[in-house]
Amino acid sequence: MEAEAYVASVCFKHGPPRLAGVELEWTVHHHDDPTRPVRAEHLALALGPHAPPSLVPDSPHVPLAARSVVTVEPGGQVEISTAPRTAASDLIAATSADIDQLRRLLAAVGLELGSQGTDPHRPVRRLLRTPRYAAMETNFNRRGPAGLTMMCSTAGLQVCLDAGEGGQVAARWAAVHALGPVFLAAFANSPTLSGIRSGWASTRMLTLYNTDPPRTRPGGPSADPGAAWARRALETPVLCVREREEPWPTPIGVTFGDWIDGALHRRPTFEDLDYHLTMLFTPVRPRGYLEIRYLDIQPDEDWVVPAALVLALFARDRTVDRLLELTEPARGRWLTAACQGLHDPVLARTATSVLTLALQGLRDLGLPPPVLDHVVRRTDQLVHTRVPRVLGA
Repeated sequence: MEAEAYVASVCFKHGPPRLAGVELEWTVHHHDDPTRPVRAEHLALALGPHAPPSLVPDSPHVPLAARSVVTVEPGGQVEISTAPRTAASDLIAATSADIDQLRRLLAAVGLELGSQGTDPHRPVRRLLRTPRYAAMETNFNRRGPAGLTMMCSTAGLQVCLDAGEGGQVAARWAAVHALGPVFLAAFANSPTLSGIRSGWASTRMLTLYNTDPPRTRPGGPSADPGAAWARRALETPVLCVREREEPWPTPIGVTFGDWIDGALHRRPTFEDLDYHLTMLFTPVRPRGYLEIRYLDIQPDEDWVVPAALVLALFARDRTVDRLLELTEPARGRWLTAACQGLHDPVLARTATSVLTLALQGLRDLGLPPPVLDHVVRRTDQLVHTRVPRVLGA
């Protein structure tokens, strides 16, 4: 089918694995009272020319100094998306510089970035009023409140990697999924939502799982990831149909494949298919590159720890192969990871092995000594069993 071939080609672009990027998302709070809602105009004032059009329609949307682009999520969370870079040291330095700039912009109007993967203070509230977010809320509310919570009160850390050349893609796709439960558990950082402890280590991932399973459940290994993803995309229900008039229709139970077959009032275009792909919110999402989405945002400068470890694990084919072996005991433990974190003994043992492997690969990234020392020190604290100091740091 033409649509399946198109999805496979745009979602899995083959080539040597050279580039990497990160996307970091935070809830935003008043410094003097984190429970007070942030108004759209207050956030727009802070971001100035860096504000996205979803917040300020006529904004020039200027990137930050090191080229990260600022976006705002439905609940007012602020996100930066870095430019892709070939060297891990350059990526970390540029990201740190843009985070510092963002913090200064917010601090100038009394705002600050949150430090957890869910908003621990305020009730769920949608700030942005766009037809996309209105359609998402309408559709998700048919199932329950989790979807709106995911949209408005969660904050994640994403690491983006090249899919690799033809012979590498299946292994890299399998490995980013195999790593998921382990790193989800190791870096779970969202125990509280709206002032209530959920009992889950990663409440953020709990809300994702409960939002809309066909579009949020984890994937898995495949001999042909492009073909498998294309089938999944066409079998996923359409969340909304973009029209000139608002609100946009939100059909019930109509898959994109059904739409192609004439189930709705007009035939879809390739632009509709592209838009549909942005409405899949899986823990790993292919977008021409591999977007790892299962990490909670980390406090302060600790974002660099999982980011550097992921880059180390995927820097060489032999490390990817070893990662697949080490993660075998924890395969599929997504719910356990989100609920128990490293209190689960299987995940704790597996994390020790995987983190040790990652530490061994850090030396190849060329990180500055202060960054390297920070990553090693924080990694050492993550698991109950002490990770060997393989770098002598």
